[in-house]
Amino acid sequence: GLTMDAKPPVVLASGQLLTAAFWDPLVEALGARFAFIEADHTQDETIAGMAERLLAGAPERFDLVAHAMGGFTAFEVMRRAPERVRSLALLSTLAPNDGPAQTERRQGYIRLVEDGNFQGVVDERVPILLHPGRRGDPRLVSLIRSMAMETGAETFLRQQRAIMGRIDSRPSLAAIRCPTLLVRGREDAIASAAHQQEMLEAIPGARLEEIAECGHLVTLERPDETARILGGWLAR
Repeated sequence: GLTMDAKPPVVLASGQLLTAAFWDPLVEALGARFAFIEADHTQDETIAGMAERLLAGAPERFDLVAHAMGGFTAFEVMRRAPERVRSLALLSTLAPNDGPAQTERRQGYIRLVEDGNFQGVVDERVPILLHPGRRGDPRLVSLIRSMAMETGAETFLRQQRAIMGRIDSRPSLAAIRCPTLLVRGREDAIASAAHQQEMLEAIPGARLEEIAECGHLVTLERPDETARILGGWLAR
């Protein structure tokens, strides 16, 4: 069988304002079985740049687990180097690009940050990210805040520009040929059930797992359930 030094490599692609701490529960649960590599989404202001950096830092063949903005990167990776990706897990993400309302909201965030009020953006984001029942959870809220503060205003602006400039990935979904898993928290206020349905119908053979009592931050809100789903998926 596999020796311990030949654990299958799994690249993790992060969402906006999140750090390695977002993946910690997954790495703790599955690190004995898989070699996790975290892509750096802090340096580029385009999704293409993020995808290039991910591919440059990844082994020749890997499984890809992507969350939210990381999903936008994953779609670009699938367009550029589909032969390198063994399987794809898309967590809390969506395929379309921004509409006018989202662009307007993001421009508002950019103005706040440019006016020196990054903290205001963080305050506004936190409730959107969590299941309503967890918005008062002091441990979770402080973890999300500390990840955001560690990311910082400059990186946030780069990520925001990348997200605003992303293309619509729906036309390229049908070309995805590797096994694909969609994971969504049932109360996710960002990645909707309709968004999942769109990907489910377009990506050949895709599967969907919904996590009950869960918002956008699946690994932190429901760590055991998320690790169980992804552990089973990556081991299949």
